[in-house]
Amino acid sequence: MKTMLNFDQRLGAIQEALGRIEARQNSDKADGCLNDYEFKVYSQWGEDGIIDYLTRKVDIKNNIFVEFGVENYLESNTRYLLVNKNWSGLVIDGDPANVSFIKADPLYWRQNLKADCAFITKENINEILTRNDLAGDIGLLSIDLDGNDYWVWREIEVISPRIVVVEYNFRFGADKAVTIPYDANFVRRKAHYSMIYFGASLQALVNLGKKKGYSFVGCNRHGLNAFFVRTDILGDLKVLTAEEGYVAGNFREARNQDGQLSFINYAEEQRILQGLPLIEVAD
Repeated sequence: MKTMLNFDQRLGAIQEALGRIEARQNSDKADGCLNDYEFKVYSQWGEDGIIDYLTRKVDIKNNIFVEFGVENYLESNTRYLLVNKNWSGLVIDGDPANVSFIKADPLYWRQNLKADCAFITKENINEILTRNDLAGDIGLLSIDLDGNDYWVWREIEVISPRIVVVEYNFRFGADKAVTIPYDANFVRRKAHYSMIYFGASLQALVNLGKKKGYSFVGCNRHGLNAFFVRTDILGDLKVLTAEEGYVAGNFREARNQDGQLSFINYAEEQRILQGLPLIEVAD
């Protein structure tokens, strides 16, 4: 007797098939810029393709990932690795409803996935990782906290990811090494109604990566995520400066005081940010 698939199951099967097709096409390409390899299956933009490329270029010993700020995990940077590459991992979100949604997803019992509900700070991140039995060498870490990304990455000590993906705030430019001041209770929508005040500049993250033993290898073409590879296993990947790899965002997400999209331009965003505090971080 044939089993009828519901809409979500059919969609999932299509996404998995798409991922396999895209990965095969990527494997035939000559090495180039990171965004030459972009494709989207579960990621917000083209991160699935870039991550697929990097995991083929980098010698990964442990196919384990950690991802912060996944919301309900339907759109994420690591779901492709879980579904199409049979990786295992931990996802963390601060909203209990999101974590409950993840645990109710059939994916949760089919795959080797853990979901932890926690509001991440630099004070608790290592404890969260430790209580989930994570330590030492892992394949990939993806950080998207919409706030204290710089400060949390700086504090991580118990794991040593081979690839790190971190969201940067393109509005801070290519040359300034700046981040928001640390606030353990930072919430993007509360910090400023515009939703554009958060995170760190690309240069700040590149500097921090160097301190932690990582080389910057590029950004996605939408100006959202920066990609780092641990320098000891870099291989023939090209290392970029922040200026060489910087991509200005070509999307709009600013809000007005009523919480609606304001569709303001880059210059108007800069006027808003001028009056908000930033900290310069040293090389």
